[in-house]
Amino acid sequence: MFKAALKHVALLVLFWLPLFWISGAYAAIAISSARLWPAQDYTRLTLESKQSIRHNMFTVSNPERLVIDLEQVELGNALDELTRLVGDNDPYIKSVRVGRFKPGVVRLVLDLKAEVKPQIFVLKPVAEYGYRLVLDVYPAHPVDPLMALLEPPKVGIPEAASTPGTTEQPPETILTEDQLKLAQGLNIDLKINIETDSSIDNSSQPAPAATTPNQPELRARTLIIAIDAGHGGEDPGARGRHGSREKDVTLAIARKVKALVDDTPNMRGVLIRDGDYFIPLIGRVAKARKLNADLFISIHADAFIKAKARGSSVFALSEHGATSTAARWLAKKENEADLIGGVNLAMKDPYLARTLFDLSQTATITDSMKLAKHVLTELGGINELHRGRVEQAGFAVLKSPDIPSILIETAFISNPGEERRLNDKGYQMKLANAILGGIKRYFAQNPALSKPKIAQVD
Repeated sequence: MFKAALKHVALLVLFWLPLFWISGAYAAIAISSARLWPAQDYTRLTLESKQSIRHNMFTVSNPERLVIDLEQVELGNALDELTRLVGDNDPYIKSVRVGRFKPGVVRLVLDLKAEVKPQIFVLKPVAEYGYRLVLDVYPAHPVDPLMALLEPPKVGIPEAASTPGTTEQPPETILTEDQLKLAQGLNIDLKINIETDSSIDNSSQPAPAATTPNQPELRARTLIIAIDAGHGGEDPGARGRHGSREKDVTLAIARKVKALVDDTPNMRGVLIRDGDYFIPLIGRVAKARKLNADLFISIHADAFIKAKARGSSVFALSEHGATSTAARWLAKKENEADLIGGVNLAMKDPYLARTLFDLSQTATITDSMKLAKHVLTELGGINELHRGRVEQAGFAVLKSPDIPSILIETAFISNPGEERRLNDKGYQMKLANAILGGIKRYFAQNPALSKPKIAQVD
């Protein structure tokens, strides 16, 4: 009798044990996708799954490392692939190691290139994404965007070409005359030397004759144009029928606008996003303000539910509601970029909050409308206009209280014909020239205010 009972128990154990093992295996959370977005501003690591991941993060020094423990996560192809995603071009992450730390815990170790300020947070499912665990790796000492403008262009001279035994002066203490002029236009308070040919006496040389007399502001100082390529990184923006992504098209056009602006005397273009990574909407505004930008141009290529929708549009901010149902719909859609791109909602910044909700923007909106009309006129010369007038709505990316700001919908990427044109480099250059033409028209009729020249020469 006892042996029969024991045999029965053994059979039950053999039957239920595999089920317990299967249950435990399925309890582990599978990582469906791991993505890495390296950029000079910051590097983002994203782990996507069907369930929220419990985690713990800490840093280790000498050497600098970032450690993240993931609870109840299974090792799989996505995490294995993550170790191969880190490239030499990543400014902050040297390599990633993944392994089982202890039962129920997978450990990620990020070997760092420098001291960083990490932020980690969870995003709930939105659009085509499931739960996302997001790690943002910011530099401990971010580069001042104003000072970055003064950096000389990289000429690509290899280290072996340098002369041994020579002592170079720190690059931040030597500026060319063009860089000095730019520093004065940017209102940078620093003492600098001018790098010039000592054999030439410039003291008796007359000031260069002013050019473009119909544009007096271009003689006064360097004008900074902030050029914002919409979307990026986790947020692809709208998609065309043939697979085009708005974030790629907008960056290509933005780079061409910058090149044209840089070739214009006394103008300098700055890309808010110079790569495939995401910047929160208010972060784009904040960067433009740090640059003391004179104008903010946000470039987009939107989609509509009907493929027949076509044409270019230009928008400005409205304090009193949208000027049309379509404008309201578009503003709502663009403002949702933060949900898709992923913003750490736990971060509180009173300065940015004041920027978002500052209502003393009447004068700035007036200037924005003037700029928008000039750009719309120029775009009408190369493309059909979706509407023959500037529209207004509550776009978050345009809410700078002191910088005239516009949002340009270059064309509808959802229209197959316009999608093809948006991917054509020649047409992208036409769009860039039209945008620059509108900027020039605006400054010709609305001279920019001069900034005090605080930079001094020893």
